[in-house]
Amino acid sequence: MLPKSSANNKKHVLSDQWLEVLDELNVGAFTVDSRRKISSMNCTAQALMGLKETEVLGKDCREVFCGVPCMVKCLFKTGKGWDDEDSAVKISEPFDLHRLVTRLATPIYDYDKKMVGCLTILQNHSPIADLINRVHFEERSLKMILENIDTGIFTVNRGGYITFFNTAAEKISGFARNQVLGKPCAALFENRGEYDLEMLRDCIENGNARNSIKGRMKMSGGEIIPVRASYMALRNEKGAIVGGLATFHDLTVVHQLNKAISERYTFHDMIGKDPSMQKIFDIARVVAGSSSTVLIEGPTGTGKDLLAKVIHSESNRAGRPFVKVNCAALPENLLESEMFGYVKGAFTGADRDKPGRFQEAAGGTILLDEIGDLPLSLQAKLLRVLEDKDFYPLGSRHPLHVDVRILSASNRGLEGLVDKRLFREDLYYRLNVLRIELPPLKNRRADIPILIRHIMRKYCASGDNQPKDISEQAMEILLNYNYPGNVRELENILEHALIISQSDIIELNHLPDYIQKRYKTQSAVLPERPLHRKQDSGNKEREIIIKALKQNNWSRVNAALALKMDRSTLWRKMKHLNITM
Repeated sequence: MLPKSSANNKKHVLSDQWLEVLDELNVGAFTVDSRRKISSMNCTAQALMGLKETEVLGKDCREVFCGVPCMVKCLFKTGKGWDDEDSAVKISEPFDLHRLVTRLATPIYDYDKKMVGCLTILQNHSPIADLINRVHFEERSLKMILENIDTGIFTVNRGGYITFFNTAAEKISGFARNQVLGKPCAALFENRGEYDLEMLRDCIENGNARNSIKGRMKMSGGEIIPVRASYMALRNEKGAIVGGLATFHDLTVVHQLNKAISERYTFHDMIGKDPSMQKIFDIARVVAGSSSTVLIEGPTGTGKDLLAKVIHSESNRAGRPFVKVNCAALPENLLESEMFGYVKGAFTGADRDKPGRFQEAAGGTILLDEIGDLPLSLQAKLLRVLEDKDFYPLGSRHPLHVDVRILSASNRGLEGLVDKRLFREDLYYRLNVLRIELPPLKNRRADIPILIRHIMRKYCASGDNQPKDISEQAMEILLNYNYPGNVRELENILEHALIISQSDIIELNHLPDYIQKRYKTQSAVLPERPLHRKQDSGNKEREIIIKALKQNNWSRVNAALALKMDRSTLWRKMKHLNITM
């Protein structure tokens, strides 16, 4: 997260935590303030450029980075971020070195939406490019190197069928190699990667190396992840093109960083394959293009706040402010002044005019969260804003006109509150022009596995940890739990498990205590299964695994391929069946 600005310092400074995360990912980063003075630089950027942070802090970026072409497209001129395809760049004057570097720049804003600096990211791809150019595709040693490299790699023949898929590609995509080997590579980019496919085809047909700045890859569960990919042709000893090779990097962390800075969200940020969610996405896309008020209802933790941000980001007001007001969090005696502002002298201590949230959202969108908790006294004033687009600040005799789109959200069910005379009926009908109801997670269980994978990827990527597997027992309880806290509760459960687990697999004992107790209670009331059947099944599986290991010289990699299962699954079964090497 970016730290909040104080009254004395309006600037957003990228937190040390983010720079450390980028350091762990071997991604260089430096920040520049509004005067183009360098304000910070992480260790990777220092190593990449041959410079020390102490040498450049406070200096003009145009003088220091004369070899980095980011200043040619300086975002201070346009206010818009940009990124370039990989290219050879001279980045270290004393040593006259050229390296293959990806450059990405994005503006940094303060809480008044004023641009106060920029962040530039540099990623060096020269080592992997040199490695691929040096070694011969058909050599066994190459496959061993590509298998263990920390970059997603797959190869295809001239027909576009996958012939190699390394471990990093499995972790990034969620596909086991036995699921994709021999299959068309189009399955990895289905419906969303036509541009990437065209670049790969061009490499195979014409031998041109290509780079995808903002590619998207389809995961095994159907969700789409952001990737940066490079494509090249594969040649045999005679120089004839025999296929293509793709390298790709998961851009989840960069994607999250961009969202944190720009506060822009899309429908890709909402996960759901259940028909009820697909219907909501279809409605929301249409709703986003209008200027009408929208009422979002649903239980707590279902994503009402996120859906509101997506609607704003997809609307024609996307470049304007998005202001959220939690009607349940503000005291009733302060709510009116917070929402509508006040003028000087309105009450004791009001020594200046203070704009309200509606004025802050002028030209943009305001989200009235938990609107069911809005006092009746303020409901009439809100009704006037909806009808006349104006209001009176506290203590003022002159109305203010405001152009703002109103989104509202509630987990209480406004129609029921109207029946109990706790909410104005006329206001309800003005808010209920377009209504979207988010279902509880227990009503869309088909999305639980997809959400688990997505959340695990997000947390593992932000902490620079390898993705973890989940044991069958832990997965079973997660799939059958009712989640009264919905998606938010699922996120908390998985974050807890990832912190507690010290191995590559999340077991039942890594889940929160209340989840474990529920599982034990369920197990106590279930009828006991015949023990001998379970033992027989386990003994047979143990014999099959040991036989496969012996036939493959006790190589778990080759044994897993022979058994057509993932290596982590084989490791888990070996541990469960007490098979030692």
